[in-house]
Amino acid sequence: MRWQMRFPAIVLVAISLESAHQPPNRPAFPLIDHRNVTADRVGGDGEPGALPSADRNVAIDSVVLDRKHEPQKVEMSSHFLNSRRGWLAAAACAFLLSACATVLPEAPATQLARMMADSDEAYLARNPISALYRGDLRFAAQHGDYLSDAYIDAERAAAQHDLRRLATIDMAGLSESDRLAYDTFRWKRETDLRGLAPEFVWLRFGLPIAHYGGWHLDFAQLSSGEGIARYAKVADYEAGLARFDGFVIWLDRARERMRQAADVGVVLPHFVVERMIPQFQSLIDAGVDRSMFYGPVRKLPAGIAEVEREQIARSYATAIRERLIPAFVRMRDFLAHEYLPRARHSVGLSQVPGGEARYRQLVAQHTTTELSPQEIHRIGLAEVARITQSMESVKGEVGFQGTLSEFFEHLRTDSRFSPASPQALGDGYRAIGQRVDAAIPRLFAHRPLAPLDIRPTPSPADETDAAAKYDVGTPDGSRPGVFYYNTYDLPSRPTRNMETLYLHEAVPGHHFQLSLAQENAALPKLLRFDGNTAFAEGWALYAESLGTELGLYTDPYQRLGHYDEEIWRALRLVVDTGLHALGWTREQAIDYMLAHSATSRTDATAEVERYIVDPGQALAYKIGQLTISRLRARAQTALDARFDVRDFHDQVLLTGALPLTVLDAKIESWIARGGGR
Repeated sequence: MRWQMRFPAIVLVAISLESAHQPPNRPAFPLIDHRNVTADRVGGDGEPGALPSADRNVAIDSVVLDRKHEPQKVEMSSHFLNSRRGWLAAAACAFLLSACATVLPEAPATQLARMMADSDEAYLARNPISALYRGDLRFAAQHGDYLSDAYIDAERAAAQHDLRRLATIDMAGLSESDRLAYDTFRWKRETDLRGLAPEFVWLRFGLPIAHYGGWHLDFAQLSSGEGIARYAKVADYEAGLARFDGFVIWLDRARERMRQAADVGVVLPHFVVERMIPQFQSLIDAGVDRSMFYGPVRKLPAGIAEVEREQIARSYATAIRERLIPAFVRMRDFLAHEYLPRARHSVGLSQVPGGEARYRQLVAQHTTTELSPQEIHRIGLAEVARITQSMESVKGEVGFQGTLSEFFEHLRTDSRFSPASPQALGDGYRAIGQRVDAAIPRLFAHRPLAPLDIRPTPSPADETDAAAKYDVGTPDGSRPGVFYYNTYDLPSRPTRNMETLYLHEAVPGHHFQLSLAQENAALPKLLRFDGNTAFAEGWALYAESLGTELGLYTDPYQRLGHYDEEIWRALRLVVDTGLHALGWTREQAIDYMLAHSATSRTDATAEVERYIVDPGQALAYKIGQLTISRLRARAQTALDARFDVRDFHDQVLLTGALPLTVLDAKIESWIARGGGR
């Protein structure tokens, strides 16, 4: 029971005493109406006196005081009622009823849980696509705004409101797990607010699309019948059609935002615009029948009646032909004729107005640290040097005669390191998955309920997507997690890094981290569904380091593939900061990647272009991994024989994605308690 009333038993007696001297035509002393009990309380919306639906009945020692449960009147003599004792009883009744209306303060943990739930619910209402990614279909027919002034103002006001409510909670009254949620929520909302600062509006909302990770590509995949949106019932198809309308509005608004940002000197790099024009042309050329947006129609469930099937097919064809394709034409023409001539030939964020400050903010957001770009650049250089020595060792192990650069070139051009076919690439990943699954109990006490599917990256996203990626499933397991492998330009997809890619993107990387968090219903939604890049990608890179313990990397070339992927993340520390803080060119960054890794020019180019359009995000991987590895080493040293790596992994994974500073404090506390579960 959330509420505690004072003197409940005495109050009932006092009410009965008072009721005895009421005239026959006068009601007994008024009982408490639970709909109006509002004293000393802040309700769910943060305003005094508000009562959320959960508090419709106020229980007093299992007796609900409302007008349906009036206590029986007690017969008293008129002599007693006229006596001084009767007067005292009436006075006591009034006093005790006043006390009854006073409530003890709500427990801090309850306040925190309610506040976070309120914040999350409001967030989903403002950002309905996020709900869809969770498998929450309440807002499935909505696309959302995401770009208007009203949306920006609402997001800023929501963050300010949440922080004000958070400041009213007594942190000293929270348990350790609740403090984790408190600290994480505070970090998130403070970070959100910094990112919504007026000086960053054009840099954030004036560059809404890009060739990599652009919403025009992601929305197409979402709507393809192969993405996260459900297409099982007629209502799902109707929701998909409704989202088309919202997407068209968003795309037209994106065009206007880009035009406004260009007027203040904030524009995309020239090559990014050049990449996007053929992407929109491809969406146009697909027409109706080959459109990704028509994919759900090609897979209509058998249980849908024929008349409805025909209506769905007509409606989707009309929407694609009359709404989506014209919107793509408008954006293509805008990019080609108006925007491309204004695009910049520089690539770093610091080379646009306000970009230097925005990059520092993004570095803090993505790494969850206060490290400067210059400090991160130095860490990257040191890591590149360390991993290079490991690669030199593998070169000697396989007996290659020549320099490391020559060894890299040999690996890029030797056909035995290329997949024989797209099918062979997929079969190889499935075989790795079987080996990993058999070894998982050595290192993990818990594994997700959600299954994992292994699929090729769909076109046209495969032309610009990474070599592999992961999409999380639903909390109830009804939609599996999906590991995507890229078959575009097949010779550029080396087989030597398959083991490390699987560990990172699938098991025990993203699939474990994201699924275990969202399947834990005891966590607040912030920790189940939200996160930060440093934790999520730091964990995935740490998962790559578990390959030897899981029985992988026995082939020296697979071990080299692991070092190649690890040095890539170290290179990101150097290249991302070089591009956005130190004035590097695109070509300079690509050359640096090729000189220090065995990656192909195709992959190096795609990665550098990704860093250009997503500043700071690539820094999170290595910073997060270094932190988790350091915490494990610290725990092993401190706990010695009491250390169990399965317990450590539970401590890292089972409370969701924490900022690195919060995770550090949590592991320190766990060590101080002596480890264990």
